Amino acid sequence: MPKVLVLYKTPKSAEAFDKHYMTIHVPLAKKIPGLKSYDISRGPVNGPAGPTNIHLVATLVFDSMPALQAGMGSAEGKAAAGDLPNFADGGVDLYIFDTQDV
Repeated sequence: MPKVLVLYKTPKSAEAFDKHYMTIHVPLAKKIPGLKSYDISRGPVNGPAGPTNIHLVATLVFDSMPALQAGMGSAEGKAAAGDLPNFADGGVDLYIFDTQDV
């Protein structure tokens, strides 16, 4: 199952980030065609040694790689990507991959 993993690094203002993310970015992202599910982390993102510089983790799931590619390339996908500079001032990493059951 194809996924997009988004790691949002610690922003200058967590409050401003969270407000923009939930009120503007989530509604934009939920319009991406072919999106099957979308979830985000809750609370602090820790590693084995404790706190990290990651503020929020989002996972977007699609039915197929062609659906993911079409969705990300759509007007809605471009709108969501274009919104990132408006709130993700700490930096953001996107990873696109396919999964398999083991």
